[in-house]
Order: sequence, then structure tokens, then C-alpha cells
Amino acid sequence: MATEIERKFLVTGDGWRDQADQGVRYRQGYLTSLAPGGEAKVSIRVRMQGNAAYLNIKSATLGIRRQEFEYPIPAAEAKAMLKDLCVGAVVEKTRYHVTFQEHVWEIDVFHGDNAGLIVAELELSDEHEVFARPAWLGEEVSEDTRYYNVCLAQHPYKDW
Repeated sequence: MATEIERKFLVTGDGWRDQADQGVRYRQGYLTSLAPGGEAKVSIRVRMQGNAAYLNIKSATLGIRRQEFEYPIPAAEAKAMLKDLCVGAVVEKTRYHVTFQEHVWEIDVFHGDNAGLIVAELELSDEHEVFARPAWLGEEVSEDTRYYNVCLAQHPYKDW
């Protein structure tokens, strides 16, 4: 079983840009899966990451530890799913990587209806892992569901 331990923060300022890679454009949409009684048990996402495509299944639990499974799929199939099968809007962003001390941060700069939102994510090997906080790191939003990409597809940042 694959487990993701991820902390999520707002980004303040542009201090990260000098250390960032060139970035990769992402387009991702969400398919629906409900448990008995209508409660969401997982999010199922299709994602174009540059020219690569993936199907991702993530447990719909609050917090920094979640089960996650990801599988490569043909790009043509991902494009068709994004066009025809997604619930809510397609989330568009550019993801940059920034190395700060011993960790690699993923910085997501959102576009479209989520423009203006910049979020930094850090994957950890343990929930209690200590990490250095760069100066551009703002408020932690790991447990605020509004910042989950699946929620941004349904309730975009522009509408907050």
C-alpha cells in the first residue's frame, strides 16, 4: 500500500523563484467515487503532467497522511477523460521544484479560476519529520480542505 505524507503551505512573496526549476504545466480533473451512503471515500484524478498522463487514486481523508496510488496511462486517454468525464472544472497549474536544505518543495502556481493561489507542498517520510522552513513559506493549510485540488475543481479560489 502506498502512503503519502504531505504538508501544504501558502507561499508568500517570490523568494522561491530564483531557486526554482523551469516548471511543468499540469491539467487535472476529478472523477467521482462514492462509498455506500454517498460519503466520498476516495478522489480519483486524471492528470496531464507535461506530455505524460496518470490516473491517481487518493483516500478522501483529512490530514497529512493518506493512501495514494498512481498509474501511468496513455496521454490520448487522459485528454479524453479530461474533456468528457470530469466533475467540476479542470484544475490548471504550473508545478515548480525548489530544493531547500535537505528537502525538495513542490510549488504550485495555479491558473484559470484558481489564479492568484500559490501553494507549497512537501512530501515527508514520517509525520513528525523535522524540516527547515524557507522564508517564503506562509501559513500551513494541510488540514484546510479548501486547498485540496479536488475541492478547487468544485469551488475555485476566485469564488472565495
